[in-house]
Amino acid sequence: MRSLATALLRQMDPENAHAWALLALRAGLAGRDATPDDPRLAVPLFGRTVKNPIGIAAGFDKNAVALKGLAGLGFGFLEAGTVTPRPQPGNPRPRLFRLDEDRAVINRMGFNNGGIAAYTQRLAAFTPRPVPVGANLGINKEGADPEHDYPAMLATVAPFADYVVINVSSPNTPGLRDLQGEARLAAIFAALPRERPPLFVKLAPDLSRPGLEAATDVAIGAGAAGIIVTNTTISRPPGLRSPHAKEAGGLSGAPLAPLAREALRVVARRAAGRLTLIAAGGIATGADVLERLRLGASAVQIYTAFAYAGPALIPRIKRELLAALDAARLRDVPSAIGTELQ
Repeated sequence: MRSLATALLRQMDPENAHAWALLALRAGLAGRDATPDDPRLAVPLFGRTVKNPIGIAAGFDKNAVALKGLAGLGFGFLEAGTVTPRPQPGNPRPRLFRLDEDRAVINRMGFNNGGIAAYTQRLAAFTPRPVPVGANLGINKEGADPEHDYPAMLATVAPFADYVVINVSSPNTPGLRDLQGEARLAAIFAALPRERPPLFVKLAPDLSRPGLEAATDVAIGAGAAGIIVTNTTISRPPGLRSPHAKEAGGLSGAPLAPLAREALRVVARRAAGRLTLIAAGGIATGADVLERLRLGASAVQIYTAFAYAGPALIPRIKRELLAALDAARLRDVPSAIGTELQ
């Protein structure tokens, strides 16, 4: 039934399908994976042991409305958002496009969300939390003051989040990616309260090598817990076949994987074990997960592959990851982390 529902959603307008998927998750209609995770999948993360290294990326549940349903699907952790200080409608539709031929998505949603107040109420209501939940924070398109807005939002969500992400890398808010520059990012970190949950910053795959290294240095110097590598790309890799390939916005899915892998390699070498890294971008199989672990990530996030395959993807990836660990003669997930960097 879940496979049938996923196939039906694939026939709908992408944004309408996303809305229906959230409704199904809220109503408990998306099913539940009650199979206990193999202990070999457990990994230290966010100051605790997480049952598996597979999380849902920000963007899927912007308003934290479907956390209970998502937690039941077998994810090791969840990330809700991106949320902004004030509600905003985002960019005009259409703003979400499937690139079926490329197993990819382009979005220019523009941080559409209901604002921090309603979001925080939902985070607070999600208790007890069966898995860690992260809060992904952004800024409004108009009237933003990053050095004020990020600290204020962090203070608001801190009692109810297991970790917090400063999103300075979405391509769909004018000027946001400029905040990844060394001086501006350092100023934002300096304004943040020192008492906080584990703090991550999310970077773009389009940063140059020096830009990635500089942002990594800032995160280390500011006492951040880690970096999420990476957000979507504004580039269009050669070979895209979909008629939607020229739409404006951030590209995710399979074509993003080479850029995301290389960015992870750069950040991991620079961080040299001083940060926890979470990999995202083009991850769809257990082999993909193991590859990112070996490049220095402690965990991964998925979105586009989940949008294409539905809830059945999560148990499949975990089975494939266990098989990949066995094939590589690796004991467990922690023993795989960074083995390609040695």
